[in-house]
Amino acid sequence: MYIKELDLTDLNQLQKVSVETFHDTFATQNTEKNMQDYLSNSYKLETLTKEINNPNSFFFFVLSDEDDIMGYLKLNINGAQSEDDFENALEIERIYIRKNFQKQGLGKVLYDIATTKATQLGKQRIWLGVWEFNQNAKAFYQHLGFEFNGSHTFNMGDEPQTDLIMVKNI
Repeated sequence: MYIKELDLTDLNQLQKVSVETFHDTFATQNTEKNMQDYLSNSYKLETLTKEINNPNSFFFFVLSDEDDIMGYLKLNINGAQSEDDFENALEIERIYIRKNFQKQGLGKVLYDIATTKATQLGKQRIWLGVWEFNQNAKAFYQHLGFEFNGSHTFNMGDEPQTDLIMVKNI
């Protein structure tokens, strides 16, 4: 496997894998309308173009030796973070692994990229938001040493949901 940092030439692939992995992860716990509203707004090409072009955001693919995209990572610093409360920190906004590649340690590989990037940028903390009902993700991040530190609202279509904030000092 190998890691690739993304640029605009990866935009269509990023859109495809973003929609696929988000839908696979959350579709069964949400209405189809809310899912489609969220996907069509959050992962439209215009939105993803702005995110990739933002110098405070970083995207990475983890790819197989056969060039299959296995998963991706989105990181934010400074003004790109989804919360203003975290100075000198790096946000892990998205870690998603495609279904066929789950349970192979790729989440840890992507987390290690985030840690390396945070260290390179001189950040002192890493933080993220995880849906309160995503037990697997909460357990994964707790295993890595993250601790709960509040919550914020995540709008899934017309339904406000609660994301738990988790933080780790590095």
